[in-house]
Amino acid sequence: MSFTADRLLLFGATGDLAQRMLLPSLCALSADKLIAPGLRIVGTARQELDDQGYRNFARAALEKFMPADRRGGMAEFLNRLYYQPLDANQADQFQALADKVGPIEQGLSIFLSTAPSLFEPTIAGLVAGGLTGDKVRIGLEKPLGTDLATSCEINDAVARAFSEDRTFRIDHYLGKETVQNLLALRFANIMFEPLWNAAHIDHVQITVAETVGLESRAGYYDGAGALRDMVQNHMLQLLALVGMEPPANYDATAIRDEKVKVLRALRLVHPDETVTGQYRKGAIDGQPVAGYDDELGRDSDTETFVAIKAHIDNWRWKGVPFYLRTGKRLPQRKTEIVVQFRPVPHSIFAGRGARTEPNRLVIAVQPEENITLSLMAKVPGLDREGIRLRSVPLDIAMADAFAGPTKRIAYERLLLDLIEGDQTLFVRRDEVEAQWDWIDAIRASWATHGLRPKTYTAGSWGPSAAIALTERDGVTWHE
Repeated sequence: MSFTADRLLLFGATGDLAQRMLLPSLCALSADKLIAPGLRIVGTARQELDDQGYRNFARAALEKFMPADRRGGMAEFLNRLYYQPLDANQADQFQALADKVGPIEQGLSIFLSTAPSLFEPTIAGLVAGGLTGDKVRIGLEKPLGTDLATSCEINDAVARAFSEDRTFRIDHYLGKETVQNLLALRFANIMFEPLWNAAHIDHVQITVAETVGLESRAGYYDGAGALRDMVQNHMLQLLALVGMEPPANYDATAIRDEKVKVLRALRLVHPDETVTGQYRKGAIDGQPVAGYDDELGRDSDTETFVAIKAHIDNWRWKGVPFYLRTGKRLPQRKTEIVVQFRPVPHSIFAGRGARTEPNRLVIAVQPEENITLSLMAKVPGLDREGIRLRSVPLDIAMADAFAGPTKRIAYERLLLDLIEGDQTLFVRRDEVEAQWDWIDAIRASWATHGLRPKTYTAGSWGPSAAIALTERDGVTWHE
């Protein structure tokens, strides 16, 4: 059912995500007149605040986390905000929340960010409070379980109150401009799609590197680890977008149908195709940092780094390895996709002393959004001692190519799509379950073979075994 909600309910409204992302995103949408003037935004959390107290809280968050040049209309935005304290385990408190939300005949969108253990009581409370009707849709922020079984439990609980067409599973990477540009790059340019296959591509690398350690996420992260925190959602979504077949249309059903086919075609990973690591003390940007166990305050076997050699077993990608790598306390913060093309089958320049290099496409997602294509070009000269060729980058800096539009937080697009009901950039249940099925098999293999994380120094690119994972195939990580 298509409708634009005139009510937005934010769970976890005093949390870190709300302060850093949700409130700044909504304030920007309000200032740009992209949400209706009558949209009522209700926040809820355990913290005891009244409406004015929450507006003061929101103002402080906006002043801290939102660029000054984007705070126009902040006063008007703050007047949209209301607040109702809630303990999700207390079912009788949901009626007061429903009263605060007010009439929902025109439509209600819910953003639910909560611990996995609170999903079922929260959904039950929403049902009891009358906040789950046909004009209500729900956005679900991760973590959605810790394995396939717990993910199914959460999805089953949600499905008892919300049909799939009213369920919006959030992966904020899908809201990033460069990630969406991957589809435009592939399917709006005739030069790429005919080459986007095993005949022309040697391998693909996907890297999500962080310089930070645990920060405030120790409790969650130590129970999750890099595989479940990053690979299960963000990295597999990037892999699916790289690997998918052309959809018939740019709509939620067509795109998600093709993504899930890729996820179901992932080959089971052999034990020697994964490397795990855990950082020890070192230095980031010249500043000393503690090791993982020191930050955590106890010994732990949780991996803070993982590298995987993955394969998509279908006609398009047969024999093409996808190297995935993610970790904390790495030398730089970056998310990028590297598509390494095969060398030319025959170099006509070899007899004149020239050496060719295969073309490479690098799609940088963050911190800067860029697309770089390396091409071979002749070095100027009279060539008396032979022809010289050099790899020359063609750079498309998104900020320069599109200087006019404002750079937006990924959550701006996702919140707007949640309010308006566009599911294209959200994850369907069968995608989530296919992702968990593959991840669970990797974790089971680790347990069977007694795999424990290898140590690496903070500020390095992970354990040396991660280098060996690619180099035994003649491949070097792009750094």
